[in-house]
Amino acid sequence: MNERPLFRRETDRFLLSLQFFTRIPIPARVPYSEDELNQAAIYFPLIGTLIGGLCALVYWGATFLWPESVAIFLSMVFGLLLTGCFHEDGLADCMDGMGGGWDRERILTIMQDSRLGTYGAAALIGTLGGKFLLLSSLPPAIIIPVMMLAHTVSRLNAASMMLTETYARPEGKAKPLAVRMSAPGLLIAAALALLPFLWIDIPALFWLALLPLVALRFWFARWLRKWIGGFTGDCLGALQQLSELTFLLGVLALCRFV
Repeated sequence: MNERPLFRRETDRFLLSLQFFTRIPIPARVPYSEDELNQAAIYFPLIGTLIGGLCALVYWGATFLWPESVAIFLSMVFGLLLTGCFHEDGLADCMDGMGGGWDRERILTIMQDSRLGTYGAAALIGTLGGKFLLLSSLPPAIIIPVMMLAHTVSRLNAASMMLTETYARPEGKAKPLAVRMSAPGLLIAAALALLPFLWIDIPALFWLALLPLVALRFWFARWLRKWIGGFTGDCLGALQQLSELTFLLGVLALCRFV
């Protein structure tokens, strides 16, 4: 596996990331192992850029037939189908666990339960409804770049947890998961994911909306350390969803100054 040419190895890792985050099929020849998935983590935020771009494309095409709000709704539905509700499922499980558990073991047990509870349902309704409301409130001219950037930076924020935080459930993982990333790896991940935005016109002021994401990330990490001693895959999904919502809130607030 290590003797693959560099281009082939990195292409395989990109495809592995694509399979991990979406329902897009990849060739059966792509090797899988926990180490490969950890190595592939540098492409996680880039997959977010790709998902955001495809959602934006659906939105753009839908605007030729329907009003803005309908186009936003269709782009969100497409995103859910494309990812298989991957992050939304993590959000629901995390909130059910954190809301219904009273100690580490109970919280982790609830997170593994496939049933949807009150806390998870409330989080899903609030997050999906909030994203629709915020996107619908943006000026139409910036919806596409902001939609793309929201997908990217939210996944970058979640990936950063693998740099500093500990995986809370090392034994008997319920599903495959990348659990670690080096500082150089995170820098590469950020560069790859943000590179496309050199060619996308986004008002410079909107980059200030990243600041609340930093605050959210450190607060969320501290909260998780207190209750479960680290993160799980569900927690990363929850942080991605909350980061997307927080970024859109920040951009909408900054629209008053543009």
